[in-house]
Amino acid sequence: MTLELQALKAQAKRLRAALADDGDFVTHSESLELVARQLGYRDWNTLHAAAGNRPPEPFAVGATISGRYLGQAFTAEILSVRKLADGARYELTLDLEDAVDVVTFDSFSNYRKRVSGLVNAAGVSDARTSDGRPHFELAV
Repeated sequence: MTLELQALKAQAKRLRAALADDGDFVTHSESLELVARQLGYRDWNTLHAAAGNRPPEPFAVGATISGRYLGQAFTAEILSVRKLADGARYELTLDLEDAVDVVTFDSFSNYRKRVSGLVNAAGVSDARTSDGRPHFELAV
């Protein structure tokens, strides 16, 4: 399992919010300690050391991202991220806030709210439309 500090901190934040919703209030540092113990580490400092000082990944599950899909602006939640073996590409599944029409013809429409695709670390896909525009252009 790859440990990323940004994702671990986001997990602690979500845990703290969920506990608060149930009436159990903990500090941010307490939620970090709980996450560490859930993952089998003695404490947050041990987990932090295990994660190391790697540069952060550009995409994280649960993050909000914006950009363009097939030329149309969107904002979405990242549902899944898979880093491919070469380390230069990411397979993303996004849940768009508002569905986008993926058809450019006037005679019919096809709206999508959940989309997937491959992008590089800059958030640009190799796949292109017929006019040469990338399928994905994400604001990273």
